[in-house]
Amino acid sequence: MLIYDWGFTRKKAAIALHCQSRYDLSMSLLQSIILGIVQGITEFLPVSSYGHLVVLKKLMDLGEIPVLFDVLLHIATLFVVVLAFRVRIAHMATAVIRLFFRKGRNGDISEAKVFGIIIIGTLFTGGIGLALKSFGLSQYQWVVYVSFIITGILLILVSLLKPKKISVDPGISQGILIGIAQGLGTLPGISRSGITITAALWGGIDREKAGELSFLFSIPAILGALVLELGNLGELGDSMSFSLIAAGMIAACISGFLSLKLLLLIIKGMKLYLFSIYLIPLGIIGLLLL
Repeated sequence: MLIYDWGFTRKKAAIALHCQSRYDLSMSLLQSIILGIVQGITEFLPVSSYGHLVVLKKLMDLGEIPVLFDVLLHIATLFVVVLAFRVRIAHMATAVIRLFFRKGRNGDISEAKVFGIIIIGTLFTGGIGLALKSFGLSQYQWVVYVSFIITGILLILVSLLKPKKISVDPGISQGILIGIAQGLGTLPGISRSGITITAALWGGIDREKAGELSFLFSIPAILGALVLELGNLGELGDSMSFSLIAAGMIAACISGFLSLKLLLLIIKGMKLYLFSIYLIPLGIIGLLLL
């Protein structure tokens, strides 16, 4: 019996050691809040939330953290998107439902068309995102810094554009363009909001509508990422406490709400290039310090 207990204890110790070596278990409450604040601010501002989280984790020496934690931070900012665009989301949802039951009203076809375009674009996002993930580029620090520079250049170029305003809803080709851009935005250091807004403006979409579409496109993409990572929920619970996860998500919600309001104002003024003043030097300094 003693031999059995000793063996069982040794086995549990080995499992615990394995978990300890795979995931960092020493994150503090303050660090979780900081990560949440950075996620909330950078999710909406065109500076790449993923890239900043990668760099910040390195600076904090946190080691490997379950990907699901990052996804849950994105879910927290998704609440902000749903809250901010709740009226448009409700219109699309009710339009699709009414058309499904053949009780459509005026404007329902237009709203349902936008919904369909978002779904089509998201399929391209998923395909490109999964393909890029297979390369494992997020493990290379230089990719983040090079992507910061690329994002900065894109923001300068799009700020020089004089996009034409359109009175109709975006077409399928524009939706595909935004979906492809969002897929490229899965690269660490490439801003999802920045590259999707850029794609929308290049596609000839009005500035305000470009910002709205960028965030509407993020909803199915973030939910898809959550579904893919749900299988790791047990590992997240083993490595991080509920209080740490909740603190990070609440911080992301609050900071995300403030940064979304700021970005919508910046889009109206076409001053996206201001962020390139931060991103390009950051990328260059990061490469020099590697």
